[in-house]
Amino acid sequence: MRDNLTQSDIDKMEAEIEYRKLTLRPKLIEDVKVARAHGDLSENFEYYAAKREKNLNESRIRYLDRMVRTANIIDDSSADDEVGINNTVTVEMVDDGEIEQYKIVTTIRSNSLIGYISIESPMGKALMGHRIGDRVTVHVNDAVSYDVIINDIDKSTDDADDKISQY
Repeated sequence: MRDNLTQSDIDKMEAEIEYRKLTLRPKLIEDVKVARAHGDLSENFEYYAAKREKNLNESRIRYLDRMVRTANIIDDSSADDEVGINNTVTVEMVDDGEIEQYKIVTTIRSNSLIGYISIESPMGKALMGHRIGDRVTVHVNDAVSYDVIINDIDKSTDDADDKISQY
């Protein structure tokens, strides 16, 4: 499956790849050489730790490279009065009247702990393209769904400070 990513996501991933290849990789290789020089590798914790960090960096580079190569680049613009990517949406849960706020993001930036929900999540799918005042049904699965009302759409947010997920 190809991930739907914005050009900004691609740019951030390419910048991280460049940093990891040009700055981090040489340092980690040097750390492995220095640790190896400490002698007996069978009891050399520093060597194994340095080697692990180097391998994690290489794994991250491969992951990001694969994401960039296979991404489906999508447009992050939307009409002024409808929910789109990078918008912060305030919704009211119809069942209990609870008010919640979510920022709609691509999968590579989603983090539900801080209220960043993916356009691929049930809530993200349901909200995309709707307007203030719309009652929207969120389908979690075949047996579970609930309704929310869109109270506000903040179009002033962007993705400049959003972090790319680690994995």
